[in-house]
Amino acid sequence: MFDSLISFLLTVSGDNAAVAIMLFTVAVRLLLLPLGIRQARATQIQKRLAPKLRELQKRWSRNPERLAKETTKLYAKEGTSPLATILPGLGQLPFMWVMYRVATHPTAFLGHDLLGAPLGQHVAGIVTNYGLVSVPFLVFAVVIALIAVVAWISARKVSATLPAEQPAMIRRLMPLLPFGSVLAAAVLPLAAGLYLLISTAWVAGERAILAARAV
Repeated sequence: MFDSLISFLLTVSGDNAAVAIMLFTVAVRLLLLPLGIRQARATQIQKRLAPKLRELQKRWSRNPERLAKETTKLYAKEGTSPLATILPGLGQLPFMWVMYRVATHPTAFLGHDLLGAPLGQHVAGIVTNYGLVSVPFLVFAVVIALIAVVAWISARKVSATLPAEQPAMIRRLMPLLPFGSVLAAAVLPLAAGLYLLISTAWVAGERAILAARAV
């Protein structure tokens, strides 16, 4: 399966592995676009429900069980749930697993690089083979740094848009999720890091566009 996928990607990209990863990432993001739209709608619904949630909290502040029940009922009436802004993001996990398997394939990216940095190597391998002061390490560091910048921007956006009525656990968790891509890029091969960079940048742009229009 993975050999066939790798062969197909390299064929359509003219045997350029970096371009193949970009094409794969764009295809995945287009496939997941309906989930992104659903997530944007859920966010807008939560904003609209904010006053009603505040009323429920005031009314049932001394009865957590009833508060949880009424909150669930309110979300159900709108066809959503407090977790609706998280679940669509989980849709990328299967594709991330595929990208991980491709990136760690023993021969998938053999001889392929990104600006001189081997796509199949981890940062530790690049340091071992090329040293800290080298073009391959610089390329890897720039990719991780760019992912970190996108994660920081995304985290700020998430923090600014989360209603105060959201459960405390979600309000703490959501701004941290974008930084998972930074940790992943630091331990995965450069091929996976390139995928994460394109994917996270796409998601940040997609959310900004959807937030600016009614969905």
